[in-house]
Amino acid sequence: MVMKTLFLQPPTFDGFDGGAGSRYQAKREIKSFWYPTWLAQPAALVEGSRLIDAPPAGISMEPILEDVKNRDLVVIHTSTPSFTKDVEVAQMIKDVNPNIKIGFVGAKVAVQPEESLLKAPVVDFVARNEFDFTIKEIAEGRDFKDVDGISFRNSEGVIVNNRDRAMIENMDSLPFVTEVYKRDLKIEDYFIGYLMHPYISIYTGRGCKSRCTFCLWPQTVGGHHYRTRSPQHVAAEIRLAKQYFPQVKEFFFDDDTFTDDLPRAEAIAKELGKLGVTWSCNAKANVPRKTLEVLKDNGLRLLLVGYESGNQQILHNIKKGMRVEVAREFTKNCHELGIKIHGTFILGLPGETKETIQETINFAKDINPHTLQVSLAAPYPGTALHKQAIENGWFDESHAELIDENGVQMAPLHYPHLSHTEIFNGVEEFYKKFYFRAPKIASIVSEMVRSPQMMKRRLREGVEFFHFLRDRNAA
Repeated sequence: MVMKTLFLQPPTFDGFDGGAGSRYQAKREIKSFWYPTWLAQPAALVEGSRLIDAPPAGISMEPILEDVKNRDLVVIHTSTPSFTKDVEVAQMIKDVNPNIKIGFVGAKVAVQPEESLLKAPVVDFVARNEFDFTIKEIAEGRDFKDVDGISFRNSEGVIVNNRDRAMIENMDSLPFVTEVYKRDLKIEDYFIGYLMHPYISIYTGRGCKSRCTFCLWPQTVGGHHYRTRSPQHVAAEIRLAKQYFPQVKEFFFDDDTFTDDLPRAEAIAKELGKLGVTWSCNAKANVPRKTLEVLKDNGLRLLLVGYESGNQQILHNIKKGMRVEVAREFTKNCHELGIKIHGTFILGLPGETKETIQETINFAKDINPHTLQVSLAAPYPGTALHKQAIENGWFDESHAELIDENGVQMAPLHYPHLSHTEIFNGVEEFYKKFYFRAPKIASIVSEMVRSPQMMKRRLREGVEFFHFLRDRNAA
C-alpha cells in the first residue's frame, strides 16, 4: 500500500515565492510565483498523491489541516528564509494527526540535515540532494534505514545519516510534471512580470557547469554536471501541455543554464518550432549569434540572463566565468535579432563598492535589457559565498534567515567600506535610474498602448512596485 501522501508548499509570508527557481525565495518587488516543480516531480512518482502550493493559490492552514487528517505522509519543501515558519506548519500538522510522518526537502536541509532535525523535533526525516526517488521509496513503505539520501531519528532518538543517493543520470526516466500541474494546480495562479500570462515552467535538465559562488542549486541539490532530458522527451511534454492547457501563452525552461549544451538547445528549439509554441529560458550571456538565430527562428521570445555585475573584477571574484565585453556583444545580438532579455543583477557581492554599484547601474542602462531584476547578495548555507562570508566576517548571524519579518530580502552582507544600508539602498537607486529614464518610459508606454492586456498588467505591476519601494523605505 502506497502511503497517502501530500506534497506541500506551505503558507508563509503574504506573497512569498517559495517555489523560486532561478533566484531567491522571497517576497518580490512585483508579486511573482514560480511553479513548485521540485515538489511536482516526486508527486508525479507517488501514486494517489496530492500537491498543495499554498502561496499562489491563497490557501490558508485551515483546509490543509483538514486534508492531513487522512494522510500518512507530508513532504514539505523548505528553504533558509521560510524554515522557521515551515517548522511551525509541521507542528500544526502533527497536532491534528500525531501518527503522520513529516519530511522536509530542499536546499536548506540538503546541506544542514542534522542542524535542521535538531531545530525541528517535529520533523521525522529530511532528504538530502535529489530527492525524487527518495520520497517515492518512503511513500511505498520502505524502512527509513534502507532509504538512501535521508537523515532521520532512529527509535532511540539518535540522528542517523544514511548513505548518499546516486544522482539521476537518465532524466527521461522522470515522469512529466505537467500531469501534476493539471491534477492539482491552477495555472493562472502563476505569473512572472516578464513572461506572458498564463505561462508554464518545466525543467529540461538539472545541474549547471558554471561555478558561481553565490548560486544555490548547483552547489546544494543539482550539481555541476548538466544532466538532460532528450529533445524528443521535452517535445512530448510540451505537446501534452498544449493539449492540457490550450490557453498557455508561453513555455519557460527553468534549467539553471539551458544554453550550457548548445547543440541540444538548438535541437530542442527545432522540435518546438514544429509545435509552433512561444518559449523562453535561462541563458548565460555568451550564446553565439548563430545559435541565437536558430533559437529565435524556432519560437524563442525571451532570455533570462544573469549578468550579476558590470564590474569585471566582481565577476572574477564570484567565478562567473564571463567577460563584460562578451556580455555586451551577446546583448547587442539579442537586440538586433528581436530577442527580449530579462536581466538579473546582484548588489553586495565580494568586491562591491559604491563605485562598482554605479558601474553596474551604468552598464545596465547601456546594454538596456527589456526588463531587469535587482537582488541582494544572499549567502545561502552550502554555497561558497556563505563559507567566504563567514570566514571574512561579512555575514551577521542576525541576518541568517536572509529576509525581514515580512518576507522581503535583506542585505545580509556588509564590508568594512560598504554597509548593509548602503547595499540595501542601492537596489532602489538601481531601479529608479534604470526605469525612470525617458527612453525606457517611452518604451513601456508604447508597449501598453499597443496592448490593452499589457496596459492592465503594467499598471498593476506599477502599483505593486511603488508599494514595494514604500515598504522598503519604512523598514
